[in-house]
Amino acid sequence: MKLIECVPNFSEGTDFSKIDKITSEISSVSNIELLDVDAGKDTNRTVVTFIGPPEDVIVAAFKGIKMAATLIDMRGHSGEHPRMGATDVCPLVPVSEVSIDECVKYSKVLAKKVASELDIPVYLYEESANTEHRKNLSNIRKGEYEGFKEKIKSSNWVPDYGKTIFNEESGVTAIGARNFLIAYNINLNTRDKKIATDIALDIREAGRAKRDKNRKIIRKKDGSIVKVPGSLKETKAVGWYIDEYRKAQVSINLTNYTVTSIESAFEEVRKQANRRGVRVTGSEIVGLVPKKALLSAGLFYLAKQNRCAAIPDEEIIDIAIDSLGLNEIVKFDQHRAIIENRIKNKNQLIDLKVNEFLNEVSVDTPAPGGGSVSALSGSLAASLISMVSNLTFGKKGYTDNNLIIQEIGMSAQNLKKNLLLKVDEDTRAFNGILSAFRMPKNTTEDQDARNDKIEVATKYAIQVPLSIMQISYKTLLLSKKIIKWGNQNSLSDAGVSVELSMASINGAYMNVLINLKDIDDGEYAQKILKKTKVIMEKSLNEATAARKKIYKKLK
Repeated sequence: MKLIECVPNFSEGTDFSKIDKITSEISSVSNIELLDVDAGKDTNRTVVTFIGPPEDVIVAAFKGIKMAATLIDMRGHSGEHPRMGATDVCPLVPVSEVSIDECVKYSKVLAKKVASELDIPVYLYEESANTEHRKNLSNIRKGEYEGFKEKIKSSNWVPDYGKTIFNEESGVTAIGARNFLIAYNINLNTRDKKIATDIALDIREAGRAKRDKNRKIIRKKDGSIVKVPGSLKETKAVGWYIDEYRKAQVSINLTNYTVTSIESAFEEVRKQANRRGVRVTGSEIVGLVPKKALLSAGLFYLAKQNRCAAIPDEEIIDIAIDSLGLNEIVKFDQHRAIIENRIKNKNQLIDLKVNEFLNEVSVDTPAPGGGSVSALSGSLAASLISMVSNLTFGKKGYTDNNLIIQEIGMSAQNLKKNLLLKVDEDTRAFNGILSAFRMPKNTTEDQDARNDKIEVATKYAIQVPLSIMQISYKTLLLSKKIIKWGNQNSLSDAGVSVELSMASINGAYMNVLINLKDIDDGEYAQKILKKTKVIMEKSLNEATAARKKIYKKLK
């Protein structure tokens, strides 16, 4: 699921009625999860954090900015924190299945909308900046609100979007894309802050001052200090002592965890600590963390343990939690601390217990029905493939094929996740058709709108089982691979995977056909029939070949 985080900073920290109105506008958008509202009295500023699919985030951000422009008059604003507008800054952060480049595009869509519809000048910053001197937010904000009346007239400070006319009531706003910042502290078995600071200086990208043989700081001709870069890129770090924990910590900001990962930072600090005669005892993540960051750590430690990585995400993350010592100070709850897990769960069916799901299927409602059950069948097939992979990896007689086996298992885990999502999606698609049929049909216009909606909903109800067929065909091909490379003592499990894959493909095919009968678009129908015919023919051939191999080996 595509997710981005948005962290707008509003120039109001004391009037909670205004803050509530702004956050209510944001949370009123469907699929948006409001994660945090941090109001500061002295700064007179509120930092709001929310997450959701990109298009919904843009809508929510605009609604929040619009409400802030209505409620906050910058002409009377004061506070300790630098600021330049009612919405001072609005960053977009990639979280899941979204690149930083995509976030840049979304930031420009938002910036253009804010400037054109709200008449607020907008500056692009960080990764969205069009010029180098605008990347750093402090450069844009210099002079603050009071200085922008003249600053905006300068040729160097023409807004990226909007007029070169200062909006006295709302000020100006900075919008941009930046990477997710992970606040990460590593615990040492010492109370000596100097040791933590010394490690921080050696690992942070900015490094430490270079000294001559007499320990005197070396300076350039212009008087600036010559630096020795630290060992970790995209990393800021300081050392401190936390009296509450009775421990010194190396406190780290990972400004781009795809460059320096959590596990890389942990291992580097562990190495540096060992050189100084101290030991890392654990670590803590402050605030939220992307799922991908902890999966990376879990996979790293699984590889070091020579264990198969074809296991569910939750178990991989448990490995990361234990390996990084994230439970040392406060219990790490992956359901609350991982940002993707904070999204309201829309998958009602797959979270049911087995007997609850079966009961739901068995009653007198048409959904969940054959489509959802077909998707579940496919996910069970993929699960069996992963199981056989785990029963093969590292076993005597199979170790030469560990890489192939792990690749098969990890692919099966991904197919399992994708098919599970289809269980609920197929039911939602059917409910969409019912919703379209309930539309009014009193007038000709009503009837035309209703017919169009039914056609669109029916096409969606065709696309879902078609995608189930496509994913389950990939599962079927994986079944053949595990039959060849997997533990022969688990051959029957691989065979069941073949049968479940075919059940999924056949069941989904029937759902495509029954919905195609209601499509008026003949060209579309022929196109879908052609696709499904190809999948069915290939699936039958693959399944027949797989069965022959299994029965030959089993007899």
